Amino acid sequence: MILYTEANSIESHRARLVLAEKGIEVEIEIVDIHDLPEDLIHLNPYLTVPTLVDRDLVLYDARVICDYLDERYPHPPMMPIDPVSRGKSRLTLYRMEKDWYSLLPELTGSDDAVAGKARKTLQDSLIASTAVFAVKPFFLSDEYSLLDASLAPFLWRLSALGVTLPAEAQPISDYAERLFERKGFQASLTDEERSIR
Repeated sequence: MILYTEANSIESHRARLVLAEKGIEVEIEIVDIHDLPEDLIHLNPYLTVPTLVDRDLVLYDARVICDYLDERYPHPPMMPIDPVSRGKSRLTLYRMEKDWYSLLPELTGSDDAVAGKARKTLQDSLIASTAVFAVKPFFLSDEYSLLDASLAPFLWRLSALGVTLPAEAQPISDYAERLFERKGFQASLTDEERSIR
């Protein structure tokens, strides 16, 4: 199994984190998105990372990869067993991507005014969600899940994105630290990602 990944990418980090949390043996191939290796160009028509190659199967898109890994390697499970809870988790993940991940292009863009507005939007949205982070040890769950594996890389980068959390959002900071202390999270970091905090 090979995972093509960038050295510092939230989407790539999500896939690496699921692999690490599940203890899956994989060859990690760090690539430059602006100079992709020829084999990856032939494997992925979208020329994106992460891209996972598992024998004859080629997958791209972090969420698709994470879902596949959870189904292919079911222990420990990272999604609820029952269909209703699983559906709710998928909807929550969709909302995270729509409400928070969607701000990344603006946060990392060259327009300072747009980035400032996106920072404020993200900060306000996170603060409004603070109570959700305080309910359980993991995101809406007693067990670590794909929601946590999607949030951890995002929260790791908040300070690098210029987003600070005030004291009233301490439950988010506490939650993030619990995730960052996990052995799987530490194993999933590249040297470049480790240096951003």
